[in-house]
Amino acid sequence: MRIFFPKGFLPIILMLSAAPAFCQNNFFNRDETIYKMVNEISADTLRYDIEKLVGFKTRHTLSNTTSEIEGIGAARRWVKSQFEKYAMNSNGRLSVSFDSFFVEPDNRRITRRVELKNVIATLKGTDSTDNRIVVVGAHLDSRATDVLDSTSFAPGADDDASGVALVLELARVMSKMEFTSTIVFAVFSGEEQGLFGSKHLAEKAKSNNWNIIAMLNNDIVGSSGPSSDTFLKNNLEVRVFSEGIPSFETDFEARIRKMTGLENDSKSRQLARYIKEIAERYVNQLSINLIYRSDRFLRGGDHTPFNMNGFPAVRFCEANENYDHQHQNVRMVGNKQYGDLIEFLDFEYLKKIAGANLATIANLSLACDSPRNVIIEVKDLTNFTTLRWERPKGKIPYGFFVLIRKTSAPIWEKKIFVKDNSVTIPYSKDNFIFAVQSVDEQGHESLPVIPVPSSK
Repeated sequence: MRIFFPKGFLPIILMLSAAPAFCQNNFFNRDETIYKMVNEISADTLRYDIEKLVGFKTRHTLSNTTSEIEGIGAARRWVKSQFEKYAMNSNGRLSVSFDSFFVEPDNRRITRRVELKNVIATLKGTDSTDNRIVVVGAHLDSRATDVLDSTSFAPGADDDASGVALVLELARVMSKMEFTSTIVFAVFSGEEQGLFGSKHLAEKAKSNNWNIIAMLNNDIVGSSGPSSDTFLKNNLEVRVFSEGIPSFETDFEARIRKMTGLENDSKSRQLARYIKEIAERYVNQLSINLIYRSDRFLRGGDHTPFNMNGFPAVRFCEANENYDHQHQNVRMVGNKQYGDLIEFLDFEYLKKIAGANLATIANLSLACDSPRNVIIEVKDLTNFTTLRWERPKGKIPYGFFVLIRKTSAPIWEKKIFVKDNSVTIPYSKDNFIFAVQSVDEQGHESLPVIPVPSSK
């Protein structure tokens, strides 16, 4: 029996049960480098960035593009300049650009042909053989009550200057560090008019065969309450939405899903579970509330185009939304203040959500790739389960974790460390769901892979 202690890590909780072929570890470790990055996130910097974004008066998709002080043009140029400032401390690894494209009028939310520009900052990974990409994004545009009103004051402090500030802050902190895989910091345009910016980037990624292993969308993440009608406050939770049955699914994948009962195990849902484990490991006083649906009713977000193009993508959103402060003209009605104003934000809460993003992205970007060709044997009637897999390409794992949960359980319940490429364990394949993930010497885990049944 070998107990797994990753190099340089401090085990926080440890419980063991063992059989000759494996040992089960229910403990977690904090990489001190990641923990320091999480704690470098500044509530003051988040506040400054949101104040600057609110100061552009409106960031409506059809607003002024030539003014230096107001409108979407000034806002996106400022975001680009912030990324470029952080690039100066990245040893040439952070590159910044506009991702420009045109949108034709649709007689609904786009009344004229308009050039939109995403702002993209790419932190190149250090391993030239590792083509994995993690995208973290938010949308720059804001709106008033009338979706076509491009001139009224539309501060968009929470929706979604909070997300943009989060993405900028992650770029500030993470650009000084080195990661094995590539991280893309994306600030989208045209979300309120129809998810145009994210759709453009997702389709571009698909056509260019980008290996996006995770997309984290942050939209409305800055307020801890109270909500508009139930008056609830909550600075201890953040919601993470993830699709169940994939929006993009091959016939083979659909057949396996139906045969094995994996309606709750899309790649996006695996990403959401991964976020919960890693974020709660590194961020104190924050719980990840996994919402098992793709988004809120009557609403949408920039993760959706990535889902539709086959990429794992999720949405972060604050625990309780206040609809008096979203998509509203700034005004007073009696004693009630309407509008998405900065005074309603909680910057310490936003700091924690930024930390949850950073910890997830850092742990994933430092880890080995996921194991390949993971299978579960179904050739014999037995109450044991045999799993086999191949090592990933690139960085060599220290070992692997076999994850186990009951079919009715929402999250993984057990972890078993294995050094080899196969294991037989006394858990019936009929009663549990399994997955396998790589782990390196420092304890960074890959995303888990659900096995495919094999009778060979």
